[in-house]
Amino acid sequence: MKLHTELSYDAPPADVFAMLSDPAFREKVAEAQHAVTYAVTTDVAGAGLTVRVETEQNTSGLPSIAKKFVGETTTAILTETWKDGSGGDVDISAPGKPTKITGTVTLREAGSGTVQSVDLDAKVKVPLIGGKLEQLLVDSLEQGYAKEHEVGTSWLAGRR
Repeated sequence: MKLHTELSYDAPPADVFAMLSDPAFREKVAEAQHAVTYAVTTDVAGAGLTVRVETEQNTSGLPSIAKKFVGETTTAILTETWKDGSGGDVDISAPGKPTKITGTVTLREAGSGTVQSVDLDAKVKVPLIGGKLEQLLVDSLEQGYAKEHEVGTSWLAGRR
């Protein structure tokens, strides 16, 4: 199942990339997403960047069909591998779960601001109900990116 979302920021791409590169920003996002635990690492290599965010989330709000597969909490590992400040690859894994999420993230100038585009393909390999679980997963990802946008908007406003 495909996910496409665009997050608009009132800041130039360099500022948005700097925010996305900052471990403190990623920690604020994890806190806003109510992560039970989280760990953030960033590795800058030339113009590129690798960000790894491992979170443990409570699954209390999920339907019982999903909780049957994920349990009371679930771990997600987000890895973004940026070739430079314009974009890169996204991989989200859930250790021990039959899910695979891959895609891209890009930043582009839009007037005096920036649009961050995220395109993901989510797959859940569970017979018969995989499609329902994929929809739940995509809905959860959309909520997560909406929370990231909320934190990012505030973050950028505070940096000026």
